[in-house]
Amino acid sequence: MVDAGLQRRVEALLQEADVTLGGDRPQDIHIQDPRFHARVLAQGSLGLGESYMDGWWQARSLDAFLFHLLKANLDERVHGTGELWDALRAKLFNLQSGQGGFEVAKRHYDLGNDLYQAMLGKRLVYSCGYWRNAYDLDTAQEAKLDLICRKLRLSPGMRVLDIGCGWGEALKFAAERYGVRGVGITISQEQAVFASQLCEGLPVDIRLQDYRELDEPFDAILSVGMFEHVGVKNYRTYFEVARRCLPDNGLFLLHAIGTNVSRDHTDPWIGKYIFPNSMLPSAVQITAAMERLFVLEDWHNFGTDYDLTLQAWRRNVEAAWDRLDERYDERFRRMWRFYLAASMATFRARHSQLWQLVLSPQGVAGGYIAPR
Repeated sequence: MVDAGLQRRVEALLQEADVTLGGDRPQDIHIQDPRFHARVLAQGSLGLGESYMDGWWQARSLDAFLFHLLKANLDERVHGTGELWDALRAKLFNLQSGQGGFEVAKRHYDLGNDLYQAMLGKRLVYSCGYWRNAYDLDTAQEAKLDLICRKLRLSPGMRVLDIGCGWGEALKFAAERYGVRGVGITISQEQAVFASQLCEGLPVDIRLQDYRELDEPFDAILSVGMFEHVGVKNYRTYFEVARRCLPDNGLFLLHAIGTNVSRDHTDPWIGKYIFPNSMLPSAVQITAAMERLFVLEDWHNFGTDYDLTLQAWRRNVEAAWDRLDERYDERFRRMWRFYLAASMATFRARHSQLWQLVLSPQGVAGGYIAPR
């Protein structure tokens, strides 16, 4: 039975976002279960995501609906009780230390290489492509990898570290195109095995290792899509590790999703189902953590390219569901659709950014001119 009062409250909130219950526009939604209203008001984003996974509502365009919610800032006005506990946990504990730092590998990156191979395209690069002159996902990812190499001024014989190397594509590209030697570290068993096979025959060493254990010299360092798992309590340690591994004339490229507002925990639904113990850094948090360690040479924002990247990933995975393993059941598919659509929405609304920072220990003599 529908609670008329709760329904009116939900309808009023959605009207502020130009969303109508039962409408026929892309952003409008249709409710299949009357418990939806109470669940969303009580649980916020967690209730919204879980009720979608449970089939309680549908949208013609899931990303359009979520985009409208974010543009109206409804995410800041409807909080579930669980979010208070998440915030308290993040303040009291270092969630990314010890085994907590490995949780995201077990629950996300080790889901199965078959899923990521189906979704990510020719190159297993699980980060934003660079679409300035690209015409499809594969060219956008190749352009991003080449941009990183050019920003780092890589040349033959250099020894390069990749912190959070994923499936090894960046080091493979750098070794083949720029003649470098490389070390890649990851906390994902699945990624480590795949990356070792991918880079076989190249001067690339793939290790299953925590970044905090690093203490050896490299000519250049890159870290792509890993900083989001470090956590604010560990930002300073992360930059100290990079600094101790880099010579005075070296360069460090940090590629990370960022947010406009400083926080110490992630969205409850994302934390529970996609990236446990993750959080997006703000510009203030990054610069405070690297103070007295690095000179900021360049800060490049191409966050709008992530919407295009995510749309391409969605097209790929939607075309592949029927040939993937049965463990990716209907509830998993709805979870994954919500994850991709919510990510599109946050970049489209400009709530999240994609940043590439180039850092030097003592400043590049004569100045640094950043490639674009």
